[in-house]
Amino acid sequence: MAERTIVKSGIEDVGQGPAVFAELLQAFAAAVVANDGGGLGQMFTPDGIYEDGFFGPHAGREAIAAMLQRFHDTGGDYRWEFFDAVGGGAIGYARFRFSYVSRLPESPGRPVAFEGISVFYLRDGLIARYAEIFDRGLALVQLDFPAERIERVLRKAAAAQNAHPELAPHLDRFRNGGPPG
Repeated sequence: MAERTIVKSGIEDVGQGPAVFAELLQAFAAAVVANDGGGLGQMFTPDGIYEDGFFGPHAGREAIAAMLQRFHDTGGDYRWEFFDAVGGGAIGYARFRFSYVSRLPESPGRPVAFEGISVFYLRDGLIARYAEIFDRGLALVQLDFPAERIERVLRKAAAAQNAHPELAPHLDRFRNGGPPG
């Protein structure tokens, strides 16, 4: 089956216009499913960051291209569908549906599908940072990973999330005996 990308309508204009962000989404998804690391990298600023939910952050065009190759080494028959997009100007958001078949030695041929949200931080018409939010556990259980392995991955993700300085006010209130009252 051919790898496909779809961008559905429903884009709200908040800056440069809906067509610009829709084109970016289409090109981004097409580069990912086609394993076009050079093309994907060129969509990013030279210091751009692709923060992948499985493989972590990759900074710079060469690192992004290498991450995409790893992506395709571990999976195939990708499909990426963006929808409910809002974007333009300096930031864009889009919900997505993503699916692939595993090439991992411990899960060969297993289909995986999940939904999430992508965040694009833009600068000078290029992606300065891409991040995504999805339920890693939902994806990993479809690979039939042992519970201990899934727990390890999720604990690592929770630790990375909780290390962000922006979360300190949320977590600090529970230290030293918890919140008042």
